[in-house]
Amino acid sequence: MCVLAADGECSVNTEVKTEAKREIKQLLSTVAVDIEFGDESMNIQGKVALITGASRGIGRAIALQLAQQGAKRLILIARDRQKLAEVAQEIERMGVEATIMSLDLTKPAIVNIAVAQLWRSYGPIHLLVNCAGVAYQCSFLQSKLPQVQEELSVNLLGMYTLTSLMARRMVSQREGTIVNVSSLMGKVAAPTMATYSATKFAILGFTQALRRELAEHNIRVVALLPTLTDTDMVRDLKLFRWVVPMTPEQVALVFIRGLQKNQAEILVGWQSHLAIWCQRLFPELLEMILHIFYPKKSSPITYRTSGEL
Repeated sequence: MCVLAADGECSVNTEVKTEAKREIKQLLSTVAVDIEFGDESMNIQGKVALITGASRGIGRAIALQLAQQGAKRLILIARDRQKLAEVAQEIERMGVEATIMSLDLTKPAIVNIAVAQLWRSYGPIHLLVNCAGVAYQCSFLQSKLPQVQEELSVNLLGMYTLTSLMARRMVSQREGTIVNVSSLMGKVAAPTMATYSATKFAILGFTQALRRELAEHNIRVVALLPTLTDTDMVRDLKLFRWVVPMTPEQVALVFIRGLQKNQAEILVGWQSHLAIWCQRLFPELLEMILHIFYPKKSSPITYRTSGEL
């Protein structure tokens, strides 16, 4: 293990019903949706990958799954060095090289130095997985500006900084894949998660724009949209308990299949497909469902997590 340090109304007719059935079939018969790149699949074997948020949850599960798929080296980034070291040990037992770096992605100057050091030591890096994120769950009227700023800084600006530095280097080698972890809440916003949902919507827009810009440089840009996932956060979450969480390992498996199938948006879980189907065809019904499961005013919530929803 290598450790690095870095400072109108309309009637429903037969045609509409047919189209609805077709869309339902499409949504429920796949695990990943919407866009595919081409026929050439991504070969993970022998590649170098950098994963942020790799100390736990989805980031950790993706790192372990990439190791099982035969990656050459995994660069693990998070704030918790001890947990990173534990993940690295698991990876090295699989015969895969691992490098850890404790890094605050909200510090652009430090991130710049770290990326230069990593690329010089272990480049080229073929795969970037932006999985780091934080979330606060609370009523919008109870939200605090420091919490909002942290969500924006980590979920958006930190991802932007790292992606910018990595993309420029990938362009020079005319090869690379960038995966931005959004969420089902990047498609369907949830009460009490206003800022988090906003950042996840923004990640999707950012990803779609980059996908078109970087395609000419042979760089693929992918969005991963997990549903509610069984991380440390879910134990205290007071919203959507009717949703059965997936495990991080299940999310990681879907992620790998999506990469191998060259899908540009990887939507995880049948519940996610159902929610998006409902939003597209019956938005009023979805609003009713969200209202029913809105937390009671007598139970204010403020919860911080580094996991993914």
